[in-house]
Amino acid sequence: MKMVNQNMTEEYTGVVLNYRSGSKFPRNRECLLKVLDVEPEESSMLIGWKVSWPIENPRVFGVILKPHGRTGTLRVKFKKGLPGQALSTKVRIAKKWRK
Repeated sequence: MKMVNQNMTEEYTGVVLNYRSGSKFPRNRECLLKVLDVEPEESSMLIGWKVSWPIENPRVFGVILKPHGRTGTLRVKFKKGLPGQALSTKVRIAKKWRK
């Protein structure tokens, strides 16, 4: 049985690692994301949380779908395609959208 960490905050930052690649072309709506300041075992508890890019003035929004591998990387699906300038930049991860 997994222990649920009660110390999880309401907001994190993460880094966009790369697009989720297919056999013929990359899927720019799905990206791989690394969450900062979270242990790899705890990153799977962020499934269903909201993601926004960029941090200052959010224009693209998405949802964390599932873990990718065992290193704490997460798979995120965005509503619109993420531009190439977003690779290796920071994103905001929150439980709910901030108004």
